[in-house]
Formats: sequence, structure tokens, C-alpha cells
Amino acid sequence: MHFSIPETESRSGDSGGSAYVAYNIHVNGVLHCRVRYSQLLGLHEQLRKEYGANVLPAFPPKKLFSLTPAEVEQRREQLEKYMQAVRQDPLLGSSETFNSFLRRAQQETQQVPTEEVSLEVLLSNGQKVLVNVLTSDQTEDVLEAVAAKLDLPDDLIGYFSLFLVREKEDGAFSFVRKLQEFELPYVSVTSLRSKEYKIVLRKSYWDSAYDDDVMENRVGLNLLYAQTVSDIERGWILVTKEQHRQLKSLQEKVSKKEFLRLAQTLRHYGYLRFDACVADFPEKDCPVAVSAGNSELSLQLRLPGQQLREGSFRVTRMRCWRVTSSVPLPSGSMSSPGRGRGEVRLELAFEYLMSKDRLQWVTITSPQAIMMSICLQSMVDELMVKKSGGSIRKMLRRRVGGTLRRSDSQQAVKSPPLLESPDATRESMVKLSSKLSAVSLRGIGSPSTDASASDVHGNFAFEGIGDEDL
Repeated sequence: MHFSIPETESRSGDSGGSAYVAYNIHVNGVLHCRVRYSQLLGLHEQLRKEYGANVLPAFPPKKLFSLTPAEVEQRREQLEKYMQAVRQDPLLGSSETFNSFLRRAQQETQQVPTEEVSLEVLLSNGQKVLVNVLTSDQTEDVLEAVAAKLDLPDDLIGYFSLFLVREKEDGAFSFVRKLQEFELPYVSVTSLRSKEYKIVLRKSYWDSAYDDDVMENRVGLNLLYAQTVSDIERGWILVTKEQHRQLKSLQEKVSKKEFLRLAQTLRHYGYLRFDACVADFPEKDCPVAVSAGNSELSLQLRLPGQQLREGSFRVTRMRCWRVTSSVPLPSGSMSSPGRGRGEVRLELAFEYLMSKDRLQWVTITSPQAIMMSICLQSMVDELMVKKSGGSIRKMLRRRVGGTLRRSDSQQAVKSPPLLESPDATRESMVKLSSKLSAVSLRGIGSPSTDASASDVHGNFAFEGIGDEDL
């Protein structure tokens, strides 16, 4: 989560008009909401009452007099660190108090009234699912509505997620982020004020071993099958001519489980492919195609003579990683991810254990660097859950107040008509972490390229690495 430099706005109030400082909260580079210091202080006080002062990070103190520009900037930095710390805390960051605060602020900032609307959600193959939701429905509400319309069982909802994507000129999708529990999907997609932004449903896990749970159910099997066919048709999954022939035969027989079993053996099955970018590996300014999946980042490049070379970087051998930017995000703007690439230069750098005694930094320059960082974190999270014997199977969580009203027609529609013929012109979405990226974007005024401790993701999976991993 990133705070931009605060702006001063005029507001008409009881006194006839007053000026106040508004802090722009950005989520992965996109404006989420504008809040005042007093609102953040109110959030802090509420969290303190619920969890105790010892749990909370330090909050910037009040000032009796007006702030100087230097003090305004200092407060911005302090508030940014505070919000980062709260979000990264497993208890505070997942609390309903924190998330509902951000949802209310988002709705108020975008000035969207609460009303029932029809929201379009795409499947991985481009087919559309229309659901009736409230503009104030949070991500879980919308996911629940989509699952109900598809007739997806409650205990499989945790295997899928909603993602925000941007449709490019060639019809392909570029991934923006996984929709979070602190946002309202309808507001998030409409506030970008462009039809190129869509919401997509896709599986939200990396380990193909979890496919078995999904394939037990007819709807889950159809969703997974449609996604895999689309990934193969767009070239994300690497297939030989013979494998392609076998897959085509299984498609014609409508042998979906056998099709998926064969697909699971293919290179890059279940991976996310990012847009073309550059890296400093194996040499500086090297054009690469980056994919994430199976607990690794894969970098592919074309050598002279059209020979394809691939370098694989396991997340367990990444000691840490960070994201930096060379210029600040525009203050108060509604800048869109993937736009203004000449204005913002994002870099993902990770420290990799190349051999038993040698660590080396590898840097990838891409507008999707934050997305890559979140993918790394989500893969680590999944590895740690599996190591502890946990499971991603999730029963649908009902809130205390009960579920929101859903129309009878919305509940009655079943899935088969939606899941029969994959569309190769559509691009799918990928699992992202349920947590915000902990990176903060470094501005042009930062002369050093070294990241501070708050800029770096430490990798807990790296701590358990053994000789067998080398």
C-alpha cells in the first residue's frame, strides 16, 4: 500500500469553507481512497480499543499548530509506515475494523451510492457471468454471488479468486491485482473509468496437487478445464506437437479429467505469464518473458539463431526481494497500472542463492513488478501452509449479520451453459497473495538504490533451505 504526497483541498463546512490535507492511499499504484489525518487517528483509536496499545505500531502525534511543508511530508512518511505495518500484521491487517474502514473510504472517495447493480465477471476463457450485487458488496460478497450462479460448492470457493485485469489492444489481458477483502469490486473496476478493465475468476493456488480437490466437483472440473484449455491456446503452457495431438484427441472425446492429468505433466502448467520486459540476467538489458508458478520464477529469452533459453529461480532460494521505482506516482491522480510506462520505472530485485556460497541480486524491470512481488509472496505463503500441514480448503464464511440479500433468479442459474467452449481470444488471471504487497515505491528524490528494511520482503521459506535444495 502506498501513500502519495498529500494534496490540500478546499472543503465547504460549518465554518463556510476550510482547507485540509488529504492523504491518497494507493493500492499497487492505483488510487484507492482519500482520507484525512483525523480519520486515520479514529481508525487507530478503534484498533487500540480492540487489540491494545502494545499490538499497534506508533501513530504520528497531533500538532497544536499548522504543519509546515516539511512536517506535512514527515507525517505522510509516518502514516505510510503505520498503514504498512498494520496491513502486514496478521491480526490487525485481517481485522474487520481495518478492512471496513478502507471499504467505506473507497466508497466515499469515489462517491458511489449504495444500490443494486449488474456486474460482469469473466471466466478464464472469456465467457461472461452476470451477477446482481450491491455497489457496497465487498470482494467476498461478489465471489459468493459468482459461486452461487455457477453452482460452485461452498467448500471450493477458497480455491478461486477474483482478479482485476486490463484488456490490451490485441485482446489479451494484463494482470493488475487480486481483489482484496478491503475493497468493493464494483467500485474498484468502475472508478478506473475505462472499459478495458475487467474482473476475472480464476483458481487461486499454485500447487497442482490441489487440483484433485477441485476436480471432485463437476463445476470445479469445468472451471479448471476451461482455464487450462485457454492457457494452452495462448501459449502459456509449453506443448510439443505430439502432446498437442494427444490433448486434442482428449478434447474431442470430452475426457476432461484425462486432459487435465496430461496437462499437469507439461512445463508451465498453472503458471502466470507476465508482459514482455527486461532483466539483468544473464546480461544487462536482456529481453525476457517472465512466468510465475510451481514455486519459481521462470525467465525465457531468445538467443541468436532463435534458440530458446530458460532460467528458473526457486522461491526457496530467494533470501529476500524488493520493489523500487525511479519516479513517484502522480499526486492525486487516477493513474492506471500499465499506463505511463515512460513515467514510472518499476523494478523487482531478488537476492538469489546461486550456489552454496554465493548470493547474487537479479533485477527485472517491468510495470508488473509489484504483481511479481505478490506472486512470490503468495507462493511462499502456500509453501509455508503446506509445510505446517494446513490446507487451503475453505468453508464459506458467514458474517454475524447474515448474508446479503440475493435475488432468486441469481441463485437459480447453473453452470453448464457457461463452461462448454473455451475462447482462445481471451487471456486468464492468476492467483495472487491475499495480502497487500509490503513494498513502498521509492521516489526520484531517493539517491540511493539500496532499499531500507521496510522495502524488503524477507523470505521465511529460505530459512529452511538445506543441502538437498542446492
